[in-house]
Amino acid sequence: MTENYSAFKDLDLNNARNENETREEYKLRKKRNRKILEIYNNVGREKFQQMFPEGINYKMFEQPTKEETNEQNKTTS
Repeated sequence: MTENYSAFKDLDLNNARNENETREEYKLRKKRNRKILEIYNNVGREKFQQMFPEGINYKMFEQPTKEETNEQNKTTS
């Protein structure tokens, strides 16, 4: 494992709302941050690093669109 591993480098863990962020975006970011930190605290640093070797980002929480899902199904069929 690398010495300079940063699991949260692409995350905004600041509790304050950013000036260009809507209230809904802020609430969603806070919810995601809570979930990420909960996983990290439950499994520990070493296990978290094994689960997310490149670190974690907000894109992991996004649901694929129907078009993306259909394309994935076509390529696997």
